[in-house]
Amino acid sequence: MSIRQSKTDVILIGAGIMSATLGTLLKELVPDWNITVFEKLANAGEESSNEWNNAGTGHAALCELNYTVEKPDGSVDISKALKINEEYQVSKQFWSYLVNSNLIRNPEDFIRPLPHLSFVQGEQNVSFLKKRFEALSANPLFQGMEFSDDPKKLMEWIPLIMKDRIVNEPIAATKIDSGTDVNFGALTRMLFDHLQRKGVDIHYKHQVDDLKRTSDGVWELKVRNVDSGAVERHSAKFVFIGGGGGSLLLLQKSGIPEGKHIGGFPVSGLFMVCNNPDVIEQHHAKVYGKAKVGAPPMSVPHLDTRFIDNKKMLLFGPFAGFSPKFLKTGSMFDLLCSVKPDNVTTMLAAGAKNVPLTKYLIQQVMLSKDQRMEELREFIPNAKSEDWDIVVAGQRVQVIKDTPAGKGTLQFGTEVISAADGSIAALLGASPGASTAVSVMLDVISRCFPEHLQAWEPKIKEMIPSYGLSLLNHPELLDDIQTSTARTLGLSSELVLV
Repeated sequence: MSIRQSKTDVILIGAGIMSATLGTLLKELVPDWNITVFEKLANAGEESSNEWNNAGTGHAALCELNYTVEKPDGSVDISKALKINEEYQVSKQFWSYLVNSNLIRNPEDFIRPLPHLSFVQGEQNVSFLKKRFEALSANPLFQGMEFSDDPKKLMEWIPLIMKDRIVNEPIAATKIDSGTDVNFGALTRMLFDHLQRKGVDIHYKHQVDDLKRTSDGVWELKVRNVDSGAVERHSAKFVFIGGGGGSLLLLQKSGIPEGKHIGGFPVSGLFMVCNNPDVIEQHHAKVYGKAKVGAPPMSVPHLDTRFIDNKKMLLFGPFAGFSPKFLKTGSMFDLLCSVKPDNVTTMLAAGAKNVPLTKYLIQQVMLSKDQRMEELREFIPNAKSEDWDIVVAGQRVQVIKDTPAGKGTLQFGTEVISAADGSIAALLGASPGASTAVSVMLDVISRCFPEHLQAWEPKIKEMIPSYGLSLLNHPELLDDIQTSTARTLGLSSELVLV
């Protein structure tokens, strides 16, 4: 039996938010390029991008305390917060372009305005939060942020959290109304529907088992039909690996030097979901606390209003855990298979360094529902067990690599690995991930298509007016962009519906 073969310009592996974003950008820049997508599941946005597998936070560092670090001298480093906020502004500009161009419709189906708050207890944490507020609120990107350590004011801001709370230590919060809740699953599906209308060839239930570089410089992929088992060969000049946690294994199979000496540490998660409409209606915000000592940044506790299928919901978590799978639908052998001769010492070094983290994850796995309810009651003092159910969230793979900080350093963030010739790129890592997808994919384009950048720049600037500029250095442009994107995406204060 002959094996089906085909050639295309671009292959995207994985039908998540990253591939959706890159595919949409490329279709706007070069409409005549042929793009093919392979996704092992039956639909787009079913793994990390799915609305049940992530927090749905439009990550702009408005409330996430792990993006601002207190330095030894007591000052607060806000550089990472500024970077993430600017990147999120880029995403909102691109989404606004898509809405204004009628390429996607009904922005309220994927993005909603929602206040973002940071909430802390204890004298040391309150002192940190106040210093963080003073550093951020002076910056135009964080205009409108408020701080209060008055329990009466906090009762106005977060009544569900303050109700029946015994305040026997300092307590404080910051609040900013320009935050968002984003349904990345819905956005991903919208973008793939758009790409399909544009003639992109999307193959669901097709798994990429292997890939290699041929003598003529193109990439050949071995693709298996999940239902029939039939094997196909597909080749392309450029390949993007956007398979979530599964990207690392495919990057290793590519054999590119840039993919060596890199490992991955899988972290799973659980959320608690409220089933009581009366409780849900008492809260309207995303409220982030501080991570416990030894916890990974992705385990910062937060109480979130969410909008899923246009229904208001309330989630708390995440509770971290450990599974050797690299994807929720992955294999129990993923972690073992990722250990290679070139990264084994890196992985061992990471294991030796992160014993407290491993211990923490094991403890999290062993928690009973009653113990999880006790953690929830730090946010909602009168929470009742019968009002809350547990759902399994997504699987994340944190990057491990050798850095100037030492061998086997665990990386927290999103990272692009690309070949020197730009013929292949892979997206690794986790949060802020989807929120910064547009900036990350523009980075992929600049790395992998440098010869086209000059010709593409006018179109990129049409889609993203701030492209190539720092919004911090152009306050008038920042004001214009924030006003226009809020109007287009339905985020203006006068449009907020509680």
